[in-house]
Amino acid sequence: MTDFATTPLGSAAVTLARVRLGASGPLAGVRVADGRVTHVVPERDDAAPAGPVAGERVVDLDGRFLLPGLWDAHVHLAEWASARRRLDLSGTASAREVADRVRAHGRTAPGAGTVLFGYGFRDGLWPDAPDRRLLDAVLPDRPVALVSADLHAVWLNSACLALVGRGDHPTGLVREAEGHEVLLALPEVPAGTLDDWVADACRAAAARGVTGVIDFQFGDTVGAWERRSAQVPPAVRVSAAVYPSHLDAAVARGLRTGSEIGASGGLVRVGPLKLFTDGSLNTRTALCRDPYPGLENTEHAHGIEQTAPDELVRLMRRVAAHGIEPAVHAIGDRANTVALDAFEAVRCRGRIEHAQLLSPEDLPRFAELDVTAGVQPRHATDDRDVADRYWAGRTSRAFAYADLLAAGARLEFGSDAPVSPLDPWLAVASAVTRTDDDRPAWHPEQRLPVRDALAAAARGRRLIRVGDPADLVVVDVDPLTAGPDALRAMPVHATMTAGRWTHGPY
Repeated sequence: MTDFATTPLGSAAVTLARVRLGASGPLAGVRVADGRVTHVVPERDDAAPAGPVAGERVVDLDGRFLLPGLWDAHVHLAEWASARRRLDLSGTASAREVADRVRAHGRTAPGAGTVLFGYGFRDGLWPDAPDRRLLDAVLPDRPVALVSADLHAVWLNSACLALVGRGDHPTGLVREAEGHEVLLALPEVPAGTLDDWVADACRAAAARGVTGVIDFQFGDTVGAWERRSAQVPPAVRVSAAVYPSHLDAAVARGLRTGSEIGASGGLVRVGPLKLFTDGSLNTRTALCRDPYPGLENTEHAHGIEQTAPDELVRLMRRVAAHGIEPAVHAIGDRANTVALDAFEAVRCRGRIEHAQLLSPEDLPRFAELDVTAGVQPRHATDDRDVADRYWAGRTSRAFAYADLLAAGARLEFGSDAPVSPLDPWLAVASAVTRTDDDRPAWHPEQRLPVRDALAAAARGRRLIRVGDPADLVVVDVDPLTAGPDALRAMPVHATMTAGRWTHGPY
């Protein structure tokens, strides 16, 4: 097996023989050189593998399926890399159950004085509320910090609250901006250790056919990737987001969306500027036109406005003038209208991240304004129950992927990892089926055909053409004939990024 970390980018020409072009595609030979596809030649079903060309290597793929490389267009990579080593709280049905898991984990994974991290709880439908006292009762002396599945809330015990200077907090559940401040105040994993974790997470992503990610990790993401790219090229392409707190530095350096970062050979580049209009559904902070049931006549009955519309326009105008595209977080229907209004005022390219609840009149505006909808299909299936409760009567326009596609919008799939796992096949299956369990499809009218879901998972690439970057994935099963379970567990035979194997036996 080739060690991709020691293979120069685009260093060796190779012919991929007897491979089927795309799902249910025809048999062909594909030559790759200098990191790009140079030839696509039809073959016969009964043809032997092509012989070497001037000593070049030939890989016989024996009728497997060759697809454009997949992207995860929304990850928090350091968070995901860390979460893979933390206490998993997904599927917990109550605050009490979480406390029981913390107790059991604290017994089996001792670490006096260190923070016990957990992730993945969803409290939107719990019968009881997260509270510091529940955690104090099971682990009073060790700091505990539990991050919600949507990354918009952090639940801490008293020891951890004291550690971050918030010992007087009444419940220990901190949300939105305060939650992000708390996480930044906690002891950091050493940079070298975190870099190793991130590299391992990138290799795991490549093993699922991923050739690129947009990394929306909080903080100085560009600086982190400058450090990493000086070591070993990552197993995937990375587009590193900029946050407002680091915008002045990026502008001063002349960085633009697409600028190369570090010594990565073009694998790592500057991504978009991340801006927020609202919060999330599970925390009932997504900005909506209608109030949340049970919160009527309260200060945040309609959710939370993170950035005022005028400020959003000002920031977007500034970054667009410097060649940086905005990526605007918008989940509630009111938030999405605000974001689209800002794009209409500025007239720049960019993205809306999540686009979960949409007003019908906003659907065609994505295409009209050339705004990409960065969506996460696993959120639709994970959040169906909480949406039915808090967005009752409006769920026909929630996670409306088929309607967006019919209106001409460009969809790009992501996971929002660690909100859901960094695995594009889970996103494809959720988009195609609109269910992840034995229940019927949730709003089946919003299901996508497999071909459209695959394109959204490949940033719009549907075909493999001469001149394309050699970002390719080889799978053992035809996605068009695979059932839901086979789609989710799609066997990935090999992955190639920029002409080098990043996963597989070659």
